[in-house]
Amino acid sequence: MKLLKLLMLGASLFYAAAGMAADAKIKTYILAEKTTGDVATVAEATKAKLTNAGFEVVGTYSPYSTATILIVTNDELKANAKNSEMGAYGAAQRITITKAGSEIQVAYTNPTYMAHIYRMKGDLKSVTEKLKTVLGDKGEYGPEEGLTAEELREYHYKFLMPYFDEPLNLADYGNQQVALTKVEEVLASNNKGGVKKVYRIDMDGKEETVIGVSMSGPEHLDCSGDKYIMSKIDFKALKSTGHLPYEVVISKGRVYALPAEFRIALSFPDLSMMGSNSFASIMCAPTAINEALALGVGGEYVE
Repeated sequence: MKLLKLLMLGASLFYAAAGMAADAKIKTYILAEKTTGDVATVAEATKAKLTNAGFEVVGTYSPYSTATILIVTNDELKANAKNSEMGAYGAAQRITITKAGSEIQVAYTNPTYMAHIYRMKGDLKSVTEKLKTVLGDKGEYGPEEGLTAEELREYHYKFLMPYFDEPLNLADYGNQQVALTKVEEVLASNNKGGVKKVYRIDMDGKEETVIGVSMSGPEHLDCSGDKYIMSKIDFKALKSTGHLPYEVVISKGRVYALPAEFRIALSFPDLSMMGSNSFASIMCAPTAINEALALGVGGEYVE
């Protein structure tokens, strides 16, 4: 009888722990450390740590002088992306070095958060733990409360806003290699969207590629610009530089991207709808980003 009670107690504790894990709140970013110096020096030191730990730095982007973003991948990230429907978005993680006042913040996107919001098969917890070991862990940040795995997998910002599986269709070339050639060609040109390639990751054995892009926001599409958008909404003490860069996916000849109402919201899920430093302050962004991306991959913008 005593043994039975112990077994029942053990089972109840197990299921309680599992329920608590399922309800755990997850935030968008992880702060590695706060330090001093200059952005370039800290970025080089951070890059060395990552490469020594087996991460591949596939791109570097400085959207403004006070920030550098390192885009990394590894075999686990690519395998999970390959095995997940629309998983290419999660093939990379972003490590950011941002000067804020007198300090430099080193941070990174939370792989577990990204795995859930991109509805990937694996939760990438081992990648999260590896980045914590390599870079440091001063805690998660972003939204004040965080979201559970279940909330992330069904996430949308507000009523009538798009979900993850409602992408922007930017172009369709009917053939993967033709699409890749054309997209690379247009991104390398002085295209009207002001869109340039930052990195590219191919899913080996699958007709799918993700390309991270910068957006300069040319005069007629100034509201699409990375610098413009971040100046309006990245206002908290801990910076969300890891929102950048944006991604486009080429899959079986089709080129698509996440709509801004989803892509911006996943990085800033508690951003208010109205007021200063709100979505209202970048109300023009979704349309401008859609048009910039379409032009940037050789497609046509259709209202």
